[in-house]
Amino acid sequence: MLDVRRETALHLSHLLQQHRQMIGTRRNRRALSCFKQAVMVLRWFLNGTRIKQLTCDNHIGRSTAYRLLHEGIDVLAAQAPDLKTALESAAKAGLTHLNLDGTLIYTDRISTSGPNGADLYWSGKHKHHGGNVQVVSTPDGWPIWVSAVRPGREHDMTCARTHGLLEDLSLTATETGLITLTDLGYEGAREVFRMPFKKPKDGELTEAQRAFNQLIRGIHGIGERANTLLKTTFKALRRVSLDPSRITQIAAAALVLLQLEHGRIV
Repeated sequence: MLDVRRETALHLSHLLQQHRQMIGTRRNRRALSCFKQAVMVLRWFLNGTRIKQLTCDNHIGRSTAYRLLHEGIDVLAAQAPDLKTALESAAKAGLTHLNLDGTLIYTDRISTSGPNGADLYWSGKHKHHGGNVQVVSTPDGWPIWVSAVRPGREHDMTCARTHGLLEDLSLTATETGLITLTDLGYEGAREVFRMPFKKPKDGELTEAQRAFNQLIRGIHGIGERANTLLKTTFKALRRVSLDPSRITQIAAAALVLLQLEHGRIV
């Protein structure tokens, strides 16, 4: 039993069938039917089922299981909206604002040398290896877009600049009035985002600044639900044992599954 609607499994099965037709797969040449492959992929996403268990349950080899899993991930990820499409949908929906927040997707230990010999995927903040993914969400914390993965060593601000979020979200604010709320992790982009004031090193915040901080944190705090929603729904996002570069496709696929399951885009 899976905590997912049958319609979601059927939709994924249909996407897999279209993919097989596109690449010219002949009938009865696959170890699993499209529906059984869809169920296998969903088990991995929802329950974090190990590959060893999936191979036993489906009577297939380890390499075949990995191949079918990666195929399912890619088919789903291809359905994820790009940032421009997500922002256009948000503007048409008449949202009051957007939220931007980063999350660290834990990975198994991996040693990749970065600047000055530092471990590229080690997050000093979280004390764990992982990849940084930026998430844009609606005022009530519904994720509408996820970024490509960046090494866990990078801060949210660095990741936002790398993905061009500052330019795109600034343009959206100018053209539609749809502002973006963030936390102090994006302090270097105060001219683009709305965020709390940081307490001066040798001073105090004014009464107006404290009131502003209380307002912003209260509104933006709801938006932080987006990252939690993704990770609590999909155990696969709590710790990825695949190649860290695959987090890009895994996060995008999880977003698509979440939208399919709830029938909601924005």
